[in-house]
Amino acid sequence: MAAGATPLAPNARSVRNVAFVEGVRTPFGKAGEKGMYAGTRADDLVVNAIRELLRRHPGLPPERVDEVAIAATTQIGDQGLTIGRTAALLAGLPKSVPGFALDRMCAGAMTAVTTTASGIGIGAYDIAIAGGVEHMGRHPMGEGVDPNPRIIADKLVDPTALVMGQTAENLHDRFPAITKQRTDAFAARSQEKYAEAVKTGKIGPELVPVATRSKELGWGLATEDEPPRPGTTVEQLAGLKTPFRPHGRITAGNAAGLNDGATAALLADEDTARELGLPIGMRLVGYSFAGVEPEVMGIGPVPATEKLFKRTGLSIDDIGLFEINEAFAVQVLAFLDHFGIADDDPRVNQWGGAIACGHPLASSGVRLMTQLSRQFAERPDVRYGLTTMCIGIGMGGTVIWENPAFEGAK
Repeated sequence: MAAGATPLAPNARSVRNVAFVEGVRTPFGKAGEKGMYAGTRADDLVVNAIRELLRRHPGLPPERVDEVAIAATTQIGDQGLTIGRTAALLAGLPKSVPGFALDRMCAGAMTAVTTTASGIGIGAYDIAIAGGVEHMGRHPMGEGVDPNPRIIADKLVDPTALVMGQTAENLHDRFPAITKQRTDAFAARSQEKYAEAVKTGKIGPELVPVATRSKELGWGLATEDEPPRPGTTVEQLAGLKTPFRPHGRITAGNAAGLNDGATAALLADEDTARELGLPIGMRLVGYSFAGVEPEVMGIGPVPATEKLFKRTGLSIDDIGLFEINEAFAVQVLAFLDHFGIADDDPRVNQWGGAIACGHPLASSGVRLMTQLSRQFAERPDVRYGLTTMCIGIGMGGTVIWENPAFEGAK
């Protein structure tokens, strides 16, 4: 310690290892009056996910949870009122457990994880629950917002920056090598991989059944994702309309839809996890967020990932598994092209992605993490994996994880 420096407090801690114990999610639904969650409250979706985490880990005393962080992009109605706190109360956690809400648009749940993980790392928490919810049927993206007119009037951003589909068209303009034919082919493969993952039981164990109610059909039970279209072909995708630009390239087939759903993850200090007998699904290595021009927000994962590689000392060659959010196929392909990865690389989204299963905005980051954690358990030959996503208003976020089951080179 330098001369004259103030000594650390007696109980101050060095940075600790953060474990991703487990993640769960509700089945994702289609937004709108005909969607399976049309009569279900948004907060009830995330409450179901939190309760399931507690049910799966009975050795965790509920009072040991130090924080509940829940993200939502549209924080009004049944997604408002500091939903992290209200969801904790509704899920049956003790009133002594605090909670908060946050918003980073599509990366809400990702930010809930990185924020609480940081707290665990420095010793502010031992255990946290982090996740997200989006009921786009009840709360369409942008509902109730009032953007400052100077954003456009002062030319701070291009007007297309506020329409995500138009930002994806802009990305096509910037990277003409990413053709509609490539994005359609990628989208068809996403549907195919997802369908195979469901058939083989890769997708399913992380799902939380949710009771639903319909005025016409009465009570029901959601047990599987609603958006997938198995059997989708490139030929079918080629004929879809391009709503964001005449003769454009973005369609309902090569982009994620409008969806409802929730996710939740259990995070813990690694020593605390062992003390309580909690499994360690993966270990946090590092994370990074970066800003880009809002009108091409889909390129955000590239600088976020490059920034993180510099901070961790890793490179693209160290990553054995990728979970990239498929907000738009063009955004994924821009990432792959930048790093010299083939469109059909088996390391990428091996169980399909959001084009198939859906993208309920603020919840999706934990879906990516949950799938990566489950893939790690099957792949002791892989040490590092990456979850990344583009973020509205011009950002990207990336998290690198380490596989605790890694057996090293054999």
